[in-house]
Amino acid sequence: MKRQLIAGTVVPVTEPDWLDEQEMDTWLQIVRVLTRLPYALDAQLVRDAGLRHFDFQVLTQLSQAPARTLRMHELAAQVSASSSRIAHVVDRLEGHGWVHREPCAEDGRFTNATLTDEGWRKVVETAPGHVATVRRLVIDTMSREELAQVGSIGRRILQALDSPPPDARPTGTRRSR
Repeated sequence: MKRQLIAGTVVPVTEPDWLDEQEMDTWLQIVRVLTRLPYALDAQLVRDAGLRHFDFQVLTQLSQAPARTLRMHELAAQVSASSSRIAHVVDRLEGHGWVHREPCAEDGRFTNATLTDEGWRKVVETAPGHVATVRRLVIDTMSREELAQVGSIGRRILQALDSPPPDARPTGTRRSR
């Protein structure tokens, strides 16, 4: 183990658990997809529907909810947004007449967002072009088996993101895979 003098004290320094060649290649491919795919989805939606991908996600979450209504905090959670971001986006969507906000009838402490009939029409009109783009860029590039694998991998990554950080373990040790 290496040691380093820091502020007059000798402390142990461990090497990072560097990625091997395969791990690095996989990670770089994921980074490239995470960088390029949102841009491609945004470009299609802006060109064809005047919507950003995030805005369309908000509309589609509302379109799938009972009575096309969700509490604002539930909507924020479903699209992984902060309260302030979802409020800003819903303001913009409300300005187009696609969403309406009102106090929650069951509990006035909460605010509901409801997809309007005009918002429903926007989702119905926008969905075919978006699905065609998703199919072209993602779905049709894989076999059914690969789709299942990617779905499983995505669920495991999301589970890791939703889990609290593990207890500190020494750097340089690997989990069993």
